[in-house]
Amino acid sequence: MSGDTNLPPVDGLASVALEERAEASALTRDEPSVAQLGRKSIFREYAEAIVVAMLLAFAIRVFIVQAFKIPSGSMIPTLLVGDHILVSKLSYGIQWPSQCKFHVALPPVNCYASEALIQFGKPQRGDVIVFRFPEDEDKDFIKRVVGTPGDTVQVLNKAILVNGTVLDDKLFTQRIDPGIIDGVINPRDNFGPVTVPDDAYFVMGDNRDQSLDSRFWGYVREEKIRGRAFRIYWSWSGQGEWTEWVRWDRFGKAIQ
Repeated sequence: MSGDTNLPPVDGLASVALEERAEASALTRDEPSVAQLGRKSIFREYAEAIVVAMLLAFAIRVFIVQAFKIPSGSMIPTLLVGDHILVSKLSYGIQWPSQCKFHVALPPVNCYASEALIQFGKPQRGDVIVFRFPEDEDKDFIKRVVGTPGDTVQVLNKAILVNGTVLDDKLFTQRIDPGIIDGVINPRDNFGPVTVPDDAYFVMGDNRDQSLDSRFWGYVREEKIRGRAFRIYWSWSGQGEWTEWVRWDRFGKAIQ
């Protein structure tokens, strides 16, 4: 008996078969399965859909229409606290945002002005507009246009005079305080006359006795106007009986 302990040589075909099995095993380990590919594909589709939806929503918000909520009573009776409104960004033209700043919030970009790429018209007396508050541009205000560029505006014992003519505003305003305040003390009831400068607007709240507006802080620059309010899409009071929390009669109401 031989004491040789060397293994006998492996047949050539068996060697090739072993190599193929080893390669197949390596491929199985390295390549993802069909299920894994399917999961990655579905995840990618959802991610792409979310990104596209966010970009589309941002574009609509910037260029077409934006929603706002009314937090105060300065526009009563036209707008009530809790009204949710739509503001058209296209009322006066196609606007291009300017003076933009990035910050950690949603949306991540906040633009404080806009430039008209294509102009459809100018704000008119009586329009209800949303704009950047001149004294704090991180806040949005909503008021009604009373004076346009070149107009002379005066408040005389609560009456609004535009170019010397009393403005008939009884249909959309309220005055709840019968008292008259001297203009030296407070400009609420006696103010001006002043001439509205170019590219600026004199605005007032419809709740004349309880509105912080151009009588107190001056004019709204045209570039700071965000759009014209045109419709109420939701209204919530949250007061009284629970059946009265939602103001159903205000749904879809046009803002005039």
